[in-house]
Amino acid sequence: MARDSGDGFWAGFVMGACVGAAVALLFAPAPGEETRERLRERGIELRERAEVLSEEARRRAEELSEKGRELLEERIERLEAIVEEAVEEGKKAAEETREELRSKLEAQKEGTEA
Repeated sequence: MARDSGDGFWAGFVMGACVGAAVALLFAPAPGEETRERLRERGIELRERAEVLSEEARRRAEELSEKGRELLEERIERLEAIVEEAVEEGKKAAEETREELRSKLEAQKEGTEA
């Protein structure tokens, strides 16, 4: 969702810059050929700037993606350790309960045999 608003911002920024440049040049007091040349040059500049911004945004998105992936892997490892510990504790508790029940059962058998 945040990525969409960032992309929209840059698209709007570039579009606004193009329109603003075109309007400024069209209303500037210069001959037609000179105005067209300025528009052409400004269009090239804006395209180059848009390419730079696009590359920068792509690079930043890749960095953030990698950081997110690393954080996710770290959290998964922590969760696996917690689950493993809980399983071990559960096994110990089950073994203790089993031994306790065996003791009670043996005590009960001894009490009925006597």
